[in-house]
Amino acid sequence: MSARTEPTNLLDFDPAALMAWCGARGEKAFRARQLLRWIHQAGASDFQAMTDLAKSLREKLEHEACIQAPAVLSDHTSADGTRKWLLDVGQGNAIESVFIPEANRGTLCISTQAGCAVNCRFCSTGHQGFNRNLSVGEIIGQLWWANRALGANEKDERVISNVVLMGMGEPLLNYDHTISALRLMLDDHAYGLSRRRVTLSTSGVVPMMDRLGADCPVALAVSLHAPNDALRDVLVPLNKKYPLRELMAACQRYLAFAPRDFITFEYVMLDGVNDSDDHARELIALVRDVPCKFNLIPFNPFPESGLHRSAAARIKTFSLLLQDAGIVTTVRKTRGDDIDAACGQLAGEVQDRTRLQQRLEQSTKFGRIVGVNA
Repeated sequence: MSARTEPTNLLDFDPAALMAWCGARGEKAFRARQLLRWIHQAGASDFQAMTDLAKSLREKLEHEACIQAPAVLSDHTSADGTRKWLLDVGQGNAIESVFIPEANRGTLCISTQAGCAVNCRFCSTGHQGFNRNLSVGEIIGQLWWANRALGANEKDERVISNVVLMGMGEPLLNYDHTISALRLMLDDHAYGLSRRRVTLSTSGVVPMMDRLGADCPVALAVSLHAPNDALRDVLVPLNKKYPLRELMAACQRYLAFAPRDFITFEYVMLDGVNDSDDHARELIALVRDVPCKFNLIPFNPFPESGLHRSAAARIKTFSLLLQDAGIVTTVRKTRGDDIDAACGQLAGEVQDRTRLQQRLEQSTKFGRIVGVNA
């Protein structure tokens, strides 16, 4: 007697893949659309509850398929209403998702990798190292679970209006799975989000930025954090492969496809590192030809970084210099830092695989870190 094969997780299928899967089983295309609505709009996980599906199809689904999101390890709510879930993705790895409620919108920040290989100096996720890419089901499963946890239902009463791919990992280094998840977010039979309300944040993987523009353009945020290559090489090591000149050119190309007419540049404010008036003037010159806005992010300290947050007065002065140059500039409000859910704090419960602090100490000792107060 042959062993039963593992059921197929339907969360792993974008609309085209689900249609193909149904077609291979003799089902018409509208059945895939029905399934999408049940799974992603109603948040259903019980095939027998999908009452407008034929009984024969429900029985087939019971034997061949499942709807399985990552299991929740912990669920914490901040004093400011921010909610963070720690999700189990197996083999001792965990990812984090964060919901940020505001008066006029609710934003879910989701992860695309277990850990991160980019290893930005100021990010605690990079400190833990990289384990693997998340599957489509593990990415979209964060949105699926959050909708259920926050009370979304089949009447499409939702509190999540925006999704940002700004959690753990570099989305463009998990390209295929990220694109499939984006297509589910945008599909009218699934989550039906506007391209303007889905934002992908990248540290600057230039070739994949071009692919994203051609394949599935959404709002784009670029983690900039430095106005020149020498400093960015230290803060964002990916810059050594794709330096600022190439990155700015990629941003200009992306705007031909983007749903918004500007690029958002994210800039973490590090005391004595990248926050001087001269740095602001360098930034103004750098982005001169790129329609953009700046989101200044007060650094959220963690012990291993050796870095400190810029003073509020320094951030304000820096912001005014950019605004005086005609650049729309906002300062991100720190949310959820009491539950380690603020920007740069997502690290999950995994071990440090990078020995980052040891390497930083060695680099500082031998004078290889330029312009950074370690």
